[in-house]
Amino acid sequence: MINKVVMSMASLRLMSGTIEICAALLMLRLNQIDKALVVNSSLALVGPLILIATTTIGLVGLSDKLSLDKFLWVAAGITFLMIGILKK
Repeated sequence: MINKVVMSMASLRLMSGTIEICAALLMLRLNQIDKALVVNSSLALVGPLILIATTTIGLVGLSDKLSLDKFLWVAAGITFLMIGILKK
């Protein structure tokens, strides 16, 4: 039996991959650099949102198994990842 948390995380990643493939196909269909850049820029929002959602689901699933110290280390790591990704 597949764990519900793992299934949720995998489903989000499959959805993210599907969005990426659809965006690539849309870029090919539009066949214009400026419009392809708009599509690509919109993907910059999807990636971090999926990362946050997937990580949140995983942490909620692990919350009963993690000590407070380990949870704080994981939260700090995620915070640093998001700062690195989103900082201009």
